[in-house]
Amino acid sequence: MKRTKFTETQIISALKKMQDGISPKIICREIGVHQQTLYNWKSKYGGMEVSDLSEMKRLKEENRRLKTVVADLTLDNQMLKDLNSRKW
Repeated sequence: MKRTKFTETQIISALKKMQDGISPKIICREIGVHQQTLYNWKSKYGGMEVSDLSEMKRLKEENRRLKTVVADLTLDNQMLKDLNSRKW
């Protein structure tokens, strides 16, 4: 996946300028992106603050960690069921 050259903070500041009434064409010219990119950012980050963004990152990391824990426990549970189902 291609990485963007803009940080989330820069993206949010550009969206704030757009909310303040500055024309999207002017903002796009300043930062050097296509207007469609700005609207894609708006759909993804619209209405967010920088603090909301850091909270979202923290929650995504916690969710990823919990998913790995659940996957490990499910694997252990399945192995134990297989062992118990064998006839000795």
